[in-house]
Amino acid sequence: MSSVATQTLGWVATCVFVASYFFTRASSLRAAQMAGALLWIIYGFLIDSKPVIAANALVLAAAAWTAARPHSSSPTTA
Repeated sequence: MSSVATQTLGWVATCVFVASYFFTRASSLRAAQMAGALLWIIYGFLIDSKPVIAANALVLAAAAWTAARPHSSSPTTA
């Protein structure tokens, strides 16, 4: 992949990440987090950066786990 395409992918990943802060529905937020993390993982492979790959693999796993877990309709108290 060309340097320009790689840089563009990094900027797109950044935009998706920043946009995720504006979602109000939890399901949309998780979807944006997963999409952004996946883009960052691809970018990490392209620039050969293990920390970028690892950090975003953790974000992707956390977002997928919270999206898949059952949600209660009322908050729990400790």
